[in-house]
Amino acid sequence: MSHVRWLRLSYWVGAIADAVATVAILIPARMGESDFRYPMGLAAALMLAWTVLLIWGDRKPVERRGILLLTVFPLIPGLMASGIAAGVAGQLPLGQVVARSVVLAGILLLILYSYLKANRAVARAA
Repeated sequence: MSHVRWLRLSYWVGAIADAVATVAILIPARMGESDFRYPMGLAAALMLAWTVLLIWGDRKPVERRGILLLTVFPLIPGLMASGIAAGVAGQLPLGQVVARSVVLAGILLLILYSYLKANRAVARAA
């Protein structure tokens, strides 16, 4: 598969995962106590923004591949860390923490592979 297809796959896997998370966050039962509704709304807005950013990146996948690097380094490890912290605090069952961490690690590896493959292709073309 070409580096452009790998990039596009990465953008869309990330965008779909973020869109699903956005919807899940907005389900009233998940919003929790009234004290949590505002921060959950903020989280949903940021997840939706990242969804749109990834779709925008897909429009020029090679030129905007830096978006994927930002997804790999601050975003996904941050999501994993907050999930683990929620598990340690007893807010999430261990099974959910493990499942989310595995899915996020898979997305991280896909994106990192695609980014590195695209960088090699760009370097060869230069």
